[in-house]
Order: sequence, then structure tokens, then C-alpha cells
Amino acid sequence: MSSYRVAQVAAVGEPFEIVEREVPRPGPGQVRIAVDACGICHSDSAFVDALFPGVRFPLVPGHEIAGRIEELGEGTQDGWQVGDRVAVGWFGGSCHHCTPCRQGDFVVCENLKVPGWAYDGGYAEAVIAPADALARIPDTLAATDAAPMACAGVTTYNGLRRSSARPGDLVAVLGIGGLGHLGVQYAAAMGLETVAIARGAGKADFARQLGAHHYIDSTGDTPVGDALRSLGGAKVVLATAANSAAITATVDGLAHRGELVVIGADPAPLGISPTQLLMRGMIVRGHPSGTAQDVQDTMAFSALHGIRPMVEIVPLEQTDEAYQKMLSGGARFRMVLAIR
Repeated sequence: MSSYRVAQVAAVGEPFEIVEREVPRPGPGQVRIAVDACGICHSDSAFVDALFPGVRFPLVPGHEIAGRIEELGEGTQDGWQVGDRVAVGWFGGSCHHCTPCRQGDFVVCENLKVPGWAYDGGYAEAVIAPADALARIPDTLAATDAAPMACAGVTTYNGLRRSSARPGDLVAVLGIGGLGHLGVQYAAAMGLETVAIARGAGKADFARQLGAHHYIDSTGDTPVGDALRSLGGAKVVLATAANSAAITATVDGLAHRGELVVIGADPAPLGISPTQLLMRGMIVRGHPSGTAQDVQDTMAFSALHGIRPMVEIVPLEQTDEAYQKMLSGGARFRMVLAIR
């Protein structure tokens, strides 16, 4: 093809528009991916609204990309071939020379290449990405399922597997929306005694369908911390809800040496006192996404255990409507663009 379509925002506050561009060629160490699907993540709004430094317009967001390699840049090998099914997530490549990279901690690279920020993202029929950003998609995973795994999936899966929780431990997942509905499934599949925490008694059946062993209604008469302690206290709370007050309410429900893993982004501060942490030796940890290998591990685990995201699929032409639905909270779980 001589041209390809992208959904772009021309400037802050402008709607998405579909435009055609000349097909780009990958440079050394890069590949061109024919995009099959791309998730619409809430964090895309930080780029659309230019809340991150260095955002350039026109902007093509999208960091939940699933597709196929259609061209390798010069010298790009590393076992990749044209036709390979690959995903690219929030981790869109690293610089390899900053201190975190030199320590092997690539996901906190000081120059992290997030698609839709460092380079054009996946709201498009094609994208150029560094080879170190690629994760191999299992044959049994559809592109529309693989795409959200590259950010929402890896963040929840990795947040749990890198926590202090071990099979049999009590683990609570705060929120059962776009991130949390995956977190509950992963926790249960990992052999953890899983507690789902959400607003309203009506979500209890859904939480149990996801695999939760217990459900706590955060709007009920019993405070969340007390409810968790009545179950023995949580070894880990995976906080997926982007609500600092709700996250704070879980802290007193941690067991001794318990760990709060925060992945829900809220600019409001947490209301935690040093005394809460000190007396029981508790840990509060922010957890960023995961590397390309982590994304690949997430997809392999999901395929093995039959875990899938709940998605609403729309064509590229409806990007603006889908984005607005995500932004308004009308999307119950994950919005995904089916591009090919």
C-alpha cells in the first residue's frame, strides 16, 4: 500500500479525524507493524490533553497495539520475521543508556518511549516501533484480546506476580473495572485467596464470576479496612481504582508487613500517616506497566488460563466516539479499535 489511515488529534481540544499518510519505512532497529487492533486506554487522555511534556501535534495516540510485522528495518533481526504477530504496550522501547536501563530496570527508563508520546501510536493502520518493544502474541489469543493485555493486562498481572503475595495468601483487588476485572482473574488463577472490592452490593455476583472468593461493598456499613481484617487481613492490596480516598481506605485492612500496590492513577494525595506504616511494617509501592517480556508473559499466562479482557470493539472510523465513551465512563471495561 502507498498510504495508510490514522486517527489523529490536530490540537488540544480537537476531535479525532481520520487522515491518510504516506506509509513510513522502519529505520535500523525498528519494524513496521500492520495494526490489527488497538486498545483505548484512559492514560491516552494525558497525551491528547498535552498533560505530559513534549507532546507534539498532530497526535496519534495508542499504546495497546496488536498486529503483524510487515517490514523489518535494516539490521533488525533478533529472531523477528515478517508475519510475526506482535504486541506493543506502554513500554514502547527504552534508551539502554540511562542508569535504570544500565541496571536492567527498563520499564522505568528515564527516556521511556511510550507509543503516542515518543512516536505515533496505534490508532492507525500501521506503526513504526523499536524491536525491543515487541512481545510475541500466542496463536490462541485474538488481536482484540491481545491489545489490552499490552497495558491493562501486564500492569495487573505484573503488579501481582512482583508483589509479596504467594499462593494461598489473601489478596484484595480494589476496583473491578477496566484494570480490576483482569486483576481479579489473575489473582484467582495464581492461587491467591481473592477479595474483590467495589462500589455497590450489585457487583458481588459479577466479582464471583471473575473468580473472587469474597466481595466487599465499599459503600456498605462496614469500613473496607474492617471488612478486610475480618477475613484475616490482606497480604497485598492491588489498587486499580483511580480514587485516592478509596485506596487510602484499604490500608488499615492490610496484614502485618502487608503491601499496597498502587496502579490506579489519581493526582490527589493518599491520606496515609507514617504511623500507619511504621507500627505494622507496611509497604506502599507504585507499580508501572511492564517490559515487552512482561507483556509476552502476561499473554502466555492469559492464554494458558483462559483469561480474556472484556472489550467493546469499534472500527477506526469511530475512534472519536469510542474515545469519548471511554472518557465519560460509559465504557464498562475496555474499548478496542478493530483496524484490520
